[in-house]
Amino acid sequence: MTVTALGIPRRMLAFTLDGEETRVPEGATLLDACRAAGTDVPALCHGAALAPRSTCRLCVVEVEGSPALVPACSRRAEPGMAVRTDTERVRHSRRTVLELLASSVDLSMTPGVAGWIEEYGAEPERFGPGAARLAAQPRLDDDLMVRDHGKCILCRRCVDVCGDQGQSTFAIAVSGRGSDTRVTVEYDAPLTDSACAYCGNCLDVCPTGALSSRSEFDGRAAGTWDESAQTRTTTVCGYCGVGCGLTLHVQDNDIVKVTAPHDDPVTRGKLCIKGRFGYQHVQNRG
Repeated sequence: MTVTALGIPRRMLAFTLDGEETRVPEGATLLDACRAAGTDVPALCHGAALAPRSTCRLCVVEVEGSPALVPACSRRAEPGMAVRTDTERVRHSRRTVLELLASSVDLSMTPGVAGWIEEYGAEPERFGPGAARLAAQPRLDDDLMVRDHGKCILCRRCVDVCGDQGQSTFAIAVSGRGSDTRVTVEYDAPLTDSACAYCGNCLDVCPTGALSSRSEFDGRAAGTWDESAQTRTTTVCGYCGVGCGLTLHVQDNDIVKVTAPHDDPVTRGKLCIKGRFGYQHVQNRG
């Protein structure tokens, strides 16, 4: 039996997960319960302290009595539930979703997806070379951020963190319909002509690399980007007195990227343009 404690004390409820009795705090989602129990459930659109959107549908599980598979990221646990995470129906659904995603966008920078494709036996190539793959050149509007629509799965995490769940800038939104749907700024303008505040918080929540820093994009293009050789140091931003926590990614004694810890008690993973991109003076050794 698995007993899970999350956050402040709450009333516990019991249900069965893959045949084992599990107890979780009231209000916990099925994905919370699965992860606490050590059950691997893939998810792309969930995380980064954002409200679940249930967009990618990779985390679906089977609930006894439910006619349809349910997204574990948004479905709350209920007393007496019987949940199964690895039935043939679940595996078939995840396999199909992976095939559709991988055949339409570039998932090469998506952590974990290669392992999921192998685990579920997904074959994106079975749709053939004529599959509707999104072919879009990266948008290089400035020296700070890059937008690559060819990697975007429209999870809308960037929209949420730019909006009322984060920066409240509302610079980006979803536009278009069907296969023309894109995450973009007003009038599809360059970022430099938009309301973007260049906080870069959208970079941290993007699960596929569709949004990245210019330093990472250029490093990957040049073949010099090596995450295995990078060290990460969490420290405090020195630009003002707020005390925002940030993580410095260092390669070859140079800061190559700055991210924000989502468990930081001050900013909860949010930074401003100075904290995110204002590190060049540190390595000006002239």
